[in-house]
Amino acid sequence: MRLFFSEQYLGSEHQFDTTRKAGWIAESLAHVAIPGVETVEPRPLTEQALAMVHDAEYIAAVRTGQPSGLAQSQGFAWGPGLFPAVCASNGGMVAAALEALRQGVSGSLSSGLHHAKRARGAGYCTFNGLVIAARSALEAGAGLVLILDLDAHCGGGTASLIQGEPAIRQMDISVSAFDRYDSDANSTLVMVDRSAEYLETIDRCIRESILESPGLVLYNAGMDPFEGCDTGGRNGITREVLQQRERMVFKFFRERGIPVAFALAGGYVGPDLSRHELVGLHRLTIEEAAAAWRVDP
Repeated sequence: MRLFFSEQYLGSEHQFDTTRKAGWIAESLAHVAIPGVETVEPRPLTEQALAMVHDAEYIAAVRTGQPSGLAQSQGFAWGPGLFPAVCASNGGMVAAALEALRQGVSGSLSSGLHHAKRARGAGYCTFNGLVIAARSALEAGAGLVLILDLDAHCGGGTASLIQGEPAIRQMDISVSAFDRYDSDANSTLVMVDRSAEYLETIDRCIRESILESPGLVLYNAGMDPFEGCDTGGRNGITREVLQQRERMVFKFFRERGIPVAFALAGGYVGPDLSRHELVGLHRLTIEEAAAAWRVDP
């Protein structure tokens, strides 16, 4: 399984989990490899590719830093390294989508995607690589693309960008109301209030999601539902629950021959979640993806 990452992902001067944890995970993989996983450097996105989804004025603001309010609308202090970093990270998501179409599964150590809107960033998300990857996959012949969003927070940016898109759907199961939106023809939002219902709800929703026979799933695999994460976490969603979630998701789509490309999405160090523990949570996604595709369905 190819996993996309480059040191360019880390180029932003702003020190925050979203801009740094790809490096922590890559370092962990270098010390303790996951069988069958090959790390590959993707091509950064061009401005032309970004313009498939985002306004030219916003792209220019992120590149130049002006106007500063727009350049920093995702919540990061602007620096000249921001634009190359987000182009690289979003390029990794596109590369993972195209690789999954060829090989069945792939991923990128990208995060900070699903809150970004057409003309501005939001919630630590600068550009929406999920939607850019979906459109790139459609151009490559994917048919219908399903964006499965299991970040703790709602993917309102994605929902706003795919309205009226006949070949992109979003299934969004969230435990936090941040960036909440109303379900429509393209996006279904399901809020989970009780941790005991979390896995059951995901199972039901992914079964419903394949009724339109997607040709590719883009999986936004957030670890911020974890009970120890102080940004989105919910008591009762343990490491074991999240491991079951990852195993269930990848096994489900593998058994049905539906390719999956994943991003790592939310997960934040805090008083009850160390960097080491956070890396371990994100490794679950990579481990279960690789394991599912190592065996025949």
